[in-house]
Amino acid sequence: MSKTTNWLKLWLEHPLTKGLDINDPRTTLIRRRIVREKPILNEIYLEWYQSINQSLPNGNDPVLEIGSGASFLCDYITNLISSDIFLVDGINAVLDGHYLPFKNESLKAIVMTDVFHHLPNPRRFLQEAARCICQDGSLIMIEPWVTSWSTFINTKFHHEPFHPKAKGWEFPTSGPLSGANGALPWVIFHRDRMSFDQEFPQLRIETIKLMMPFMYLASGGISTRGIIPGYFYQPLRSIEKLLSPYIDKTAMFAFILIRRSD
Repeated sequence: MSKTTNWLKLWLEHPLTKGLDINDPRTTLIRRRIVREKPILNEIYLEWYQSINQSLPNGNDPVLEIGSGASFLCDYITNLISSDIFLVDGINAVLDGHYLPFKNESLKAIVMTDVFHHLPNPRRFLQEAARCICQDGSLIMIEPWVTSWSTFINTKFHHEPFHPKAKGWEFPTSGPLSGANGALPWVIFHRDRMSFDQEFPQLRIETIKLMMPFMYLASGGISTRGIIPGYFYQPLRSIEKLLSPYIDKTAMFAFILIRRSD
């Protein structure tokens, strides 16, 4: 890495995240603050939360959010159980997504944002989700996706592992947040779709909507400074929508809705 590139990387790093351990609960609280304070990033999360809320099934059973530490989805969904792997302020439950402490068919939905690809044993989680979600309930997530553009960005510039060619679904982890495979949602729900359908016949993939080729990048995300003013959100979003004919090559994320249907 050249001195210029190294200097640019250091300058772009968000001052609140420098030197932080990603597995420290305090880091999660700082990330929540960053999401709310960065105008474009906050707008992105508001759009994501609106999509999740509008896609929830009818019914009065609770909705479980996994990985709520940096989230504010509870402001928009009633009867939401917010949870995380460790104790942080503002959540309702501390739990491991691989072992959900809920009765069979007691949840109308499980939702998550940028969390599924951190689960080292996704089979175990999917088994638990299928058990806990009620008939016609939903598993809803917004996750990284694999395209030629996202592969370039994630393999060259992002700190998290991104392995579209991973042989298996599981991956090693050294902590609750430090392990990941950003390509995991694509691997399971697209590349290995046939295997998923065979292993989890009660979970039916209903929607995979690709989105956001560059809006998240423009926001700087959680770990990078926001250098674009918030009033550019709508113009940039409009320009981004013009790329919809090429979304299968340019998308960075996907909205995924899975229905439990025995």
